Amino acid sequence: MEWRTRKKRNLNTEMNVVPYIEVMVVLLVIFMLTTPMLTQGVDVDLPQASAVPVDSDEQEPLIVSVDRDGNFYINVGGDDTVPVEADVIMNRVSSVLSENPDKLLLVRGDKNVSYERVVQLMVLLQQAGAPSVGLVTE
Repeated sequence: MEWRTRKKRNLNTEMNVVPYIEVMVVLLVIFMLTTPMLTQGVDVDLPQASAVPVDSDEQEPLIVSVDRDGNFYINVGGDDTVPVEADVIMNRVSSVLSENPDKLLLVRGDKNVSYERVVQLMVLLQQAGAPSVGLVTE
């Protein structure tokens, strides 16, 4: 009779991390693809400034933009890449502020636009009932 020796199998005590790495790579790719799409509104070359960021405890702020050509854009009530007239901005801002008077209002002004055009926008916002306006910088 032959003696068969049975080899005892050792248990693999190492954890297989390959599936976790694959999941992390997929998540990384998803975030890399969606992050550029999160920018709002029109392409505005913001001026450089060292300022403390505003804490926004509430939902998304109301952003009004001025591009280098002096066109106005707003991120409420339609396509925020289509220029709107001053009276449209006043109507939309006043309706938003009537529903939520504590809404954060921000102005994104291109660094190449005339200062006068930004001031005109801020006057429009004041006439619409905005108590304060923040300026967006890079």
